[in-house]
Amino acid sequence: MAKRDYYEILEVGKSATKEEIKKAYRQKAIQYHPDKNPDDKVAEEKFKEAAEAYEILSDDNKRSRYDQFGHAGVGGAAGGGGFSGGGMSMDDIFSQFGDIFGGHFGGGFSGFSGFGGGGRGQRVNRGSDLRVKVKLTLQEIAKGVEKKIKVKKYVPCKDCSGSGAENGSSYTTCSTCKGTGQTTRVVNTMLGAMQTTTTCNACGGEGKIITNKCKNCSGEGVIRDEEVISINIPAGVAEGMQLSLSGKGNAARRGGINGDLLVVIEEEPHPELLRDQNDVIYNLLLSFPTAALGGNVEVPTIDAKAKIKIEPGTQPGKVLRLRNKGLPSINGYGTGDLLVNISVYVPENLSKEERTSLEELEKGQNFQPTKSVKDKIFSHFRRMFE
Repeated sequence: MAKRDYYEILEVGKSATKEEIKKAYRQKAIQYHPDKNPDDKVAEEKFKEAAEAYEILSDDNKRSRYDQFGHAGVGGAAGGGGFSGGGMSMDDIFSQFGDIFGGHFGGGFSGFSGFGGGGRGQRVNRGSDLRVKVKLTLQEIAKGVEKKIKVKKYVPCKDCSGSGAENGSSYTTCSTCKGTGQTTRVVNTMLGAMQTTTTCNACGGEGKIITNKCKNCSGEGVIRDEEVISINIPAGVAEGMQLSLSGKGNAARRGGINGDLLVVIEEEPHPELLRDQNDVIYNLLLSFPTAALGGNVEVPTIDAKAKIKIEPGTQPGKVLRLRNKGLPSINGYGTGDLLVNISVYVPENLSKEERTSLEELEKGQNFQPTKSVKDKIFSHFRRMFE
């Protein structure tokens, strides 16, 4: 099923400001919030859909790629390849965008996904993003490709399953913040008492402390390792384009939200073809006899060879167009062409006999050679230019 346009989801125009996008998302999120629509799967999907749209449109880089390439630019058209935007859980949404809801639903998210009650204010750890470069040939760009890459990253500790606690160990509520993850301080100033709330230093904002830390990861819940990641790259991507794989970055400490893996596209130069957006260009160098007399020649395409006919009297600078022999559009709007630029080779050094033949030909209409003379001239030409 095709994804809906993100601007359409939030009901804003493409020129909408960040503040307008935030306001629109807040309205949609409140409208479809799970606390307001219990056991309503349709509302839950619309809630996630709005969060996905806001995730892209509130980020300048992601919004720019989306405006240029559509869903494929942010991974939404990768055929289930795991790109950013399509797999947000409720925990992801509340941890990343929870502050947008303001005072609605009691100031928190009571009764849903464990975000209510004393859990409010507790910090959810998030792993950092990773960036890798992937080189693609023109053939891979034309058809799309699956790449498997080995990435050095933080992964969940196997000994403690990412919890950071030794087997059989448990957590205790932080005595400093009483499990809230925050501490409040009141300072008397000239303007009166001022209250400030900060992250609890004792528990790092988690509201709990491990009684016995895992020895393998020292209580962090993550260790340094390698992971082989499969990337489905859609056809038509371009140099410098960035794709995002949600949740494939560094694992978060003690079971938080994983970071993303950002994949930057690099194009390997083709030995014969040049890319111009969705078109590809080939510079064909003809011999003078072929340009003058015509004939059939072979030219390279992205994945094979093609025969083209050269008409007699073809001039340098002429461009021949082979339809649909270029690259597909990443948004699925057609395929580019192969453009063949004609050049004619002119030799720098001529023998006396070759020069005489050319001078005879230069006489033009006043010179009417017999068939035997013509054959002799053109035999010279072929030796000169081929």
